[in-house]
Amino acid sequence: MTNESAQNKMSWMHHGRSKVGWATAIVAAGLVFLGTPTAVGQTSRGGKAKTLYSFTGGNDGGSPYAGLIRDAQGNLYGATFYGGTANLGAVFKVDQKGRETVLYSFTGKPDGEHPSSDLLIDSAGNLYGAAYEGGANGYGAVFKVSKHGKERVLYSFTPGSDGEYPGSGLIQDASGNLYGTTGYGGVSGNGTVFKISKSGKEKILHSFTGSDGQYPFCTLLMDGSGNFYGTTSSGGDFGFGTVFRLSHNGKVKSLHSFADGTDGANPYSGLVQDQQGNFYGTTYYGGAGCQGYDCGTVFKITARGKETVLHAFGLYDGHYPDFGTLALNAAGNLYGTTYAGGQGDMGVVFKVNSNSGKENIVYTFTGGPDEGFPVAGLVQDASGNLYGTTLGNPPSSNGTVFRIKP
Repeated sequence: MTNESAQNKMSWMHHGRSKVGWATAIVAAGLVFLGTPTAVGQTSRGGKAKTLYSFTGGNDGGSPYAGLIRDAQGNLYGATFYGGTANLGAVFKVDQKGRETVLYSFTGKPDGEHPSSDLLIDSAGNLYGAAYEGGANGYGAVFKVSKHGKERVLYSFTPGSDGEYPGSGLIQDASGNLYGTTGYGGVSGNGTVFKISKSGKEKILHSFTGSDGQYPFCTLLMDGSGNFYGTTSSGGDFGFGTVFRLSHNGKVKSLHSFADGTDGANPYSGLVQDQQGNFYGTTYYGGAGCQGYDCGTVFKITARGKETVLHAFGLYDGHYPDFGTLALNAAGNLYGTTYAGGQGDMGVVFKVNSNSGKENIVYTFTGGPDEGFPVAGLVQDASGNLYGTTLGNPPSSNGTVFRIKP
């Protein structure tokens, strides 16, 4: 593994898959209602999975890199990287019965292209997200989609000292300002943390220099004092990524620099925090498992920056936990996905206890109705059910929305 491979991973993930065989768009953007029969699968560990919706790669969307968000009625919302009427991605809704509605299909410059981030929903039901490309300048955009499917580009990124290619989800403060990260751009080209006001005015809060981190793709975590926490996929003391804190006055402190080897390497996911102030996340590479093949880790970092590897993925469990932020429940269990690994090497849903580090495989993807290859995180309901998305393997399969009862 090289630092170049970490730098190029986002580009490979988004552009390396063949577009041959995708359906040609034939209708205008708007509200489109579609439906696909559901399917059920079962793991040997007892986790029951149900495919709520299977994407076709056509007007309904395809290849969701983004995870899901639930509203109070249990409806699920997300974005697909491909598909939609112009094959540039779509924002969708899936109800509890597995019926999909396309809320918006992206049309390309000056509109966004290829949304890759988890969505944010406000109290009025408006959805916010980031398109990895497109916008007025082709370097990505932040958008808003109303519950009725009306879209507005809030900000288009520009080359140079501005951010480029936003790959993260967004968070919102009490005043309605949005915050996120761009994987590239900024003063040194190493990525940024940005703020966008309700009126669409952007401010770069920090441009990474390399020594303090490079190429952040994480969704930020904000504390009650206005400090932000996140990860960079590269850079830092050893070149393999960092966990950072950005204070409300713009000062960055590296809480941990990953060193590869038995330590983790190249975190793409965001962080989750427990009531004691500890942070948890994943690294795509590194760890002592996989007989040196670097299959990734689940880690814990205290507020003072002490790191513990809770679990190193091995040959027979998951490999390569990707963009998804972990889900933490009240019992201290962490849930997440890996892009590969498991019996069919198509990914797993895992549980790691935040105290003991004990891991259990909740579900192993088979490549059947579940299609496999999840890269996003999970969302959990009050009953403990987990919801997420899979990429599938285009053009033969184009991803799913699934539910798992652990």
